[in-house]
Amino acid sequence: MLHELRVGEPATLGETPFARYYGSVDATPLFLCLLCRHADWSGNLDLFRELRAPAEAALEWIDRYGDLDGDGLVEYRRRSPLGLETQGWKDSADGVPDALGEPLAAPVALVEVQGYAIRAKRMMARMLELDGEGARAERLRDEAAGLEAQLERFWVADPGGYAIGLDRDKRPGSALTSNQGHLLWANAVSDERARRIRDVLMSDDMFSGWGVRTLAQSHPAHNPIGYHTGSVWPHDSALIALGLRRYGYDEDFTTIFEGLLEAASRFGDYRLPELFGGFAREELDEPVRYPVACRPQAWAAGSIPLLLESGLGLSPDALNGRLRIVRPSLPRRLERVEVTGLVLGGARIDLRFERADGHVTLADARVEGDAEVVVL
Repeated sequence: MLHELRVGEPATLGETPFARYYGSVDATPLFLCLLCRHADWSGNLDLFRELRAPAEAALEWIDRYGDLDGDGLVEYRRRSPLGLETQGWKDSADGVPDALGEPLAAPVALVEVQGYAIRAKRMMARMLELDGEGARAERLRDEAAGLEAQLERFWVADPGGYAIGLDRDKRPGSALTSNQGHLLWANAVSDERARRIRDVLMSDDMFSGWGVRTLAQSHPAHNPIGYHTGSVWPHDSALIALGLRRYGYDEDFTTIFEGLLEAASRFGDYRLPELFGGFAREELDEPVRYPVACRPQAWAAGSIPLLLESGLGLSPDALNGRLRIVRPSLPRRLERVEVTGLVLGGARIDLRFERADGHVTLADARVEGDAEVVVL
């Protein structure tokens, strides 16, 4: 799948390699996650069936082209001297460091990409099973379990976290980065390992008060206004927060949610930028602007709606005509939230959540169409 598509004069004249650029190791498994998630809201497999051929090609890419050395991990290595040397979401030259701050030598297996592939295969297995291919689904689940076992290769006992990646010699990089938090979103680690990740990411070393730093303050390469070496990226923090909630760390989820909301309130039109400085909130009352951050930026713009969906506990199951509400919560400054016109399959749903006696409850639900709302 594409890393990016650019139009305009430089692209037309061939002066940039990014006119149609594929140097991305994570876009392909993330595409599969999105495709499968669509069915939970739409209530049918129409889009999955329409895009079945690209989805199958994406699975093949993960196993055949993504695994550069045949060890079962998904890796990247630049082929063109014009391309990006680093091909994960942290795509700056210094964005994937070892414990001393030196970039990992390619081919590099990024830890979060293994999580994306695990989630993609499990979600695709469910879609295939629903489409009558049970045997193929089981094979995919076995592959996901095998890749999950491989995550042990990334574990670093001190500080007790997962390395950002493995270099060409399979040596682990730094374990003081935010990347490991995406494993929580992917539901790819045990409860015990999730707790260890939580302890690292929510420490003062990593959590700035506004969000989770890309690189810990104690790391030799830390720079609070480095692009991927100490700054805060809203989408990164949002995925980490969702993962924490998945493993039951609701208070930490709320802490990150509130931090990003407060940060958004300090920017014009409540518009979160691509990234901002990783300075501690107790040191500066305002999030420090990154000079050339994109604003608006799609990842950042999607962070707050995603956090709200997770915080309200919206769990769609449109294939069975059901919207589950699981452990609803709100940021502490909010007493009431209304969601109107939510589309689940062919139904439209209005919801009102209120805080009462210290708890957030679903106060009212109105459904037009064939669906039910279930509070768990």
